[in-house]
Amino acid sequence: MLYPENYRPAALATLLLLALLCAMASPRTARAAETTTPEYTIGLGDAIEVHIWKEAELSRPATVRLDGRISLPLLGDLEAAGKTIPNLTAELEKRYSKIIAEPAVTVMLQESRSRRYYILGQVTNAGEFPLDTPITVLQAIARSGGFREWAKTDNIAVVRRVGGQEKILKFDYDALVKGKDVNQNLAIAPGDTIVVP
Repeated sequence: MLYPENYRPAALATLLLLALLCAMASPRTARAAETTTPEYTIGLGDAIEVHIWKEAELSRPATVRLDGRISLPLLGDLEAAGKTIPNLTAELEKRYSKIIAEPAVTVMLQESRSRRYYILGQVTNAGEFPLDTPITVLQAIARSGGFREWAKTDNIAVVRRVGGQEKILKFDYDALVKGKDVNQNLAIAPGDTIVVP
């Protein structure tokens, strides 16, 4: 079989291998993009701002009440808790479109008050903390200033409400720092209470 003068089997094999690797990488890249951080869900007590372009009298701040609702001009009370910002924006545009022509609604989160966790007991600074970034039990303890002298660091409890029931998750700091049972260093969920005896 005759080949052109500039034909190089090794170069062709390299190009085919690169093409195969690129094809294999594409699904991974797509999967990585799909596993991004989930949308923020509005919760009780959150402070939001509803702005309607060219409708200053309808634009205003709103706080999500304990019943999960907010009150807005011309619409009255409507459910906000449990919705994402884009969901609430779309609903407001749909409702206001029955009253005003082509409403351009923007919903902004002013302050996240629903995403909180609590730490009490033998720590330097007990109290309520905002859950403004993903945080683990160990990081939450560090944020509270660490343990006091007589803290029972092998018997820490995380109290979490799951499906209307209180659940106690154990955290053994002593075992963790020795490299044992590192999976117990869970991510804190909104409403968690860390108890350091």
